[in-house]
Amino acid sequence: MPDTRGGALPEPTSFEQLFREEYPVLVRISYAIVRDSQLAEDVAQDVLIAAQRRFPEPYDSDHVKAWAKVAATHASLNQLRSSRRRLDHQTRTPQVVRPIGPEEAAVASEEEGEVRAALSKLPRHAATVLVLRHSGLSYAEIAQSMGVRIGQVGTMLRRAEAKFRKEVERATPC
Repeated sequence: MPDTRGGALPEPTSFEQLFREEYPVLVRISYAIVRDSQLAEDVAQDVLIAAQRRFPEPYDSDHVKAWAKVAATHASLNQLRSSRRRLDHQTRTPQVVRPIGPEEAAVASEEEGEVRAALSKLPRHAATVLVLRHSGLSYAEIAQSMGVRIGQVGTMLRRAEAKFRKEVERATPC
């Protein structure tokens, strides 16, 4: 592809290629957790910058991609946990909040909040496997990302789902 001076553009560096391929995936994974598009983009960028610093070029793409997916999940969960702490602090400080939308929006927002709160209370590996699977990764991709055998993924998912259900039930008033 020619540039404005008539020459060919240089081939992308391996980091540029990694960024182009993985950025949308990492944003999707992060957004599934934090539900804030700007924050999800920030997490994806931070993870890719950390990958650039952590791994020397040329990148072992499978290893780096797997690491980045897990790192994005962990960073997003950390954001969620810090948001929860901030929210806990704010609820101790009285604030006037006016309704901003119809009842359906309030119910949906409450359900999303319950899901995020339950995720934030799970052990990191349990939350990670749930988020990766919910983000559309196959068992093989999850196994590679988490550094486990593919046969372990189903068991990990079932255990994580059970823990998740317990957290949701614990948070739901009887």
